[in-house]
Amino acid sequence: MDVLNIVYYCGVILLATKVLGMLTRRLGLPQVAGMIIAGLLIGPAIVSLFGWDFKGIINPGPEEMNVLKSFSQIGVIFILFSSGLETDFVKLKKSGACATLVAFCGVVVPVALGTLGAMLFMNGFADFSRAKLMNALFVGCILAATSVGITVETLRELGKLNTKIGTTILSAAIIDDVIGIILLSIITGFNGGGGIGITILKAVGFFAFTIGAGIILRMFFKILVKKYPHKRRTSIFAISMCFFYAVAAEKLFGIAAITGAYMAGLMLSGLDDTSFVDRKVIVSGYMIFTPMFFAYIGISADFSDFEAKGLIFAAVFVIIGILGKIVGCAAAAAPFGYSPRDCLGIGCGMTARGEVALAVYATGQTLIYHNIGGETVGIDPLVSTICLIIVTSVLCPILLKLCFRNSPSAPPSQEVATRASISAEAIENVHEDISE
Repeated sequence: MDVLNIVYYCGVILLATKVLGMLTRRLGLPQVAGMIIAGLLIGPAIVSLFGWDFKGIINPGPEEMNVLKSFSQIGVIFILFSSGLETDFVKLKKSGACATLVAFCGVVVPVALGTLGAMLFMNGFADFSRAKLMNALFVGCILAATSVGITVETLRELGKLNTKIGTTILSAAIIDDVIGIILLSIITGFNGGGGIGITILKAVGFFAFTIGAGIILRMFFKILVKKYPHKRRTSIFAISMCFFYAVAAEKLFGIAAITGAYMAGLMLSGLDDTSFVDRKVIVSGYMIFTPMFFAYIGISADFSDFEAKGLIFAAVFVIIGILGKIVGCAAAAAPFGYSPRDCLGIGCGMTARGEVALAVYATGQTLIYHNIGGETVGIDPLVSTICLIIVTSVLCPILLKLCFRNSPSAPPSQEVATRASISAEAIENVHEDISE
C-alpha cells in the first residue's frame, strides 16, 4: 500500500465533499447530501454502471479502502459524540410524558412499518429466516432517527421554537435518537449469535458501566473546567473518553461503538464548558473525519446488482419513513390536549432525517446479507437512506409551514425554551464557519 495514494485520496475527498457540500447548502439541502454525492461521483460506483475503463477519480484497492473505512468510522464516532454533548439531559428528565410518548411512537411506528415493508420486498414470510429478519429490522431501524437542525430553523422562522409545540418536538427528537441507538445496539448484538436475553443483559451491563464510570469522570471534568476553563486539554480529555467508551462498548459488551460515543457525550453534557468542547469536536470532525465518513459511503457503494426493484423500494421506504413519523407522533400527541393541527405539526416536525440515519446504516451494514446459496438476497438500503435524507430535508420545512400557516407565534422576546435549540443554533453557526 502506497501512503502517497492515501494522501491523494484524502485530498480529493476533502475537496470534493466541501465543494459539493457548499453547493447543496446553497440549494437548501443539508451538506451531508452533497458529501455523499461527492463520494458517488469521485469513486467507481457510478462510472462502473457504464462499463467504462475509467474507474473514477479515485479507485482504492482493498488495503486502501480499509484505511478510508477506518477514517470513516472515526468520523461517525465524532458525529454521535457531538450528538451526546448537545443532548440536554436535565431537559430530558423534565420533558414530560408527552415528549416521551411522542418519541416512543416516533420510533416504534416507523421501525415496525419499515421492517414489514422490507420483509414484503424479500418475498414476505414465505422463506422466513433469522438473517432475513435481522436485515428487515435493520432497514426499519434506519427510520427511527430524527434530525433537529432543519426543524429548529423552520420553527424559529415560524415563531414556534419557543412554544410548547417547539419544546415537545425538540425533546422528542432527542429522546427518539436515544431509543433508536439503543434499539440498533440490541439488534446488532442479537445478530452476533446471542439470545435476546443475553443481548439485553449485555446492554443493561453496558449502560450500568458507562453511567457509573461517567459519574466519576463527570466529577473530574467539573473540577478541570472550574480550574482551567476554555482550555484545549478539556477537549482532548473529552475526545479520549469518547474513544475509550466506543471501544468498551463494542469489545466488552458487544454494543455498537457509536452507542459508546453517544453515551460519552451524554455524560459530559450540561457542563460549563460543554459548548466549548462540542465546538472543538465539530470542527475537528468536520475538518477531516466526518467528510471521510460521508464520502466513504458513496465510494464504497456497489450498484452492480442494482435493479429497478431497488428504486421502487426506495420510494416505498421514503413514504413509510414520512408517514410513520407523522402518524405515530401525531397520534401520541393527541391525548395531551393538542389541536389536530398542532398534532399534525408535531408529526411533520419529526420527519427530517440526517447524519444519525447514515450512522445507523454504516453501523448495521453487517446485517446486509448477499449470495446465500448462490442467490443474492437481502436489501441494501443505501440508496433508500440517501433519498430519505434529501426528500425529508426538503419536505419537512414545507409541511411545517403549511401546518402553522396563519397561526399565532411566540413573543419574540421569549427566552429560548430548550438547550437543544441553542445547541442546534451553535452547530449551524459552526457549519457556516466551516462552509466559508
